[in-house]
Amino acid sequence: MSKMLHILQHSLGVDEFGRGRQYRNHFVTGEGSEDYPTCLLAVAFGLMTMRPGNALTGGDDLFLVTDVGRQCMAENSPAPPKLTRSQRRYREYLEADWFSGNFREWISYWKPSAQDAVA
Repeated sequence: MSKMLHILQHSLGVDEFGRGRQYRNHFVTGEGSEDYPTCLLAVAFGLMTMRPGNALTGGDDLFLVTDVGRQCMAENSPAPPKLTRSQRRYREYLEADWFSGNFREWISYWKPSAQDAVA
């Protein structure tokens, strides 16, 4: 199931914990690929649908995640690791693309969130 879970997550554009905006819904693979049998199994379970290959996919088949597949991915993705307050703060700094200073400067601007105040 872990390989199938990885394919579902990749198809939807989320991380290994199922987090992120699901900005896509496709997986392209063909016969001879190590992922192809897993995708065919996902189709058999109703987690994906398959469309035959075309020029856009280079002749390989196109697999799309179904609503059941989305639910399965969400239910079976592991919980993300617990982060310390410092780790959360550093990740906030890395995600703050509007901030041009270094981490030390960020600390002076950083305001704790409600979650940080409790932790």
